[in-house]
Amino acid sequence: MSGAVQAGWAPPSGPPEPTPRRGWPRWLLAVTVLWAVLLGALTWWSVRTDPPTVREQRSIGQAAPVVERAVGELVAAIGDGAWALAATRYEPGCRVTPMADGATLIGGVTVFVPEGDERALLERVADRLPASWRAGVRAGSAGPRLRADAGEFVVVEGRTAGAGRIEFEADTGCRPVDRPYAAPPLGAGGPPLDAVTEAARALGRSAPTSAESLSAACPAGGRATTTLVTAGPAPVDLAGLWPLAALSSAHPATLLDAPEVYAYRRGPMVVLADATGDELRLAASTPCP
Repeated sequence: MSGAVQAGWAPPSGPPEPTPRRGWPRWLLAVTVLWAVLLGALTWWSVRTDPPTVREQRSIGQAAPVVERAVGELVAAIGDGAWALAATRYEPGCRVTPMADGATLIGGVTVFVPEGDERALLERVADRLPASWRAGVRAGSAGPRLRADAGEFVVVEGRTAGAGRIEFEADTGCRPVDRPYAAPPLGAGGPPLDAVTEAARALGRSAPTSAESLSAACPAGGRATTTLVTAGPAPVDLAGLWPLAALSSAHPATLLDAPEVYAYRRGPMVVLADATGDELRLAASTPCP
């Protein structure tokens, strides 16, 4: 075979040039851009109009009014009895996500009943709460427990915390913190402070120099309030309060008479003496109208 090269033909000097790549069709680019704009618009609309689907989508500031209204609903459902609002607890330090801190807000009401009547009270409150809360009472290892859903992922629970003592709580769970929590301002004074001062003196204690004022929004308007003081160490003989109950025009004037708890009416207020702890606590509460 001859090694001669044919005239007019040059041997290849390297690999063939690549075929030019075609760009995306213009119509496909237009569809992609339109889809991105539509997806962004739908996201914007959903964030502003759709209800939250998880607890972490509502901050402490947004959940605080729900807690306050839930406590007011509890007061209205408790009705006539030996009750007092509990101080709202703001508990920072929980984790919303592995990378974000949060806080929990818990409001509550404490009720005292004769020993053995705890479940009856829980069932009565469950029956009186809004139907949308789906409240129910179930038996548990620690005794009967009420559980309800107040909306916006706020859980309401009621449980026994000792013989004749029931604690109700409205709990946000861990939430993002959008602003520091501050309880609604309420001045301490007037008839509630006069009532706890009267009770302290009847028990041989000094007049209180400071008081804690608590309140909750009632479902039909107005506010339920509690004025709370500490009046020295417990135990104490609560029989000194009997004459004050006798002054009440309400019937029955005495709401509860137990060795460490005594409650009576003073006008529209409920005056409660709680000596179950290390200190005597006196509270005067006005119910929902």
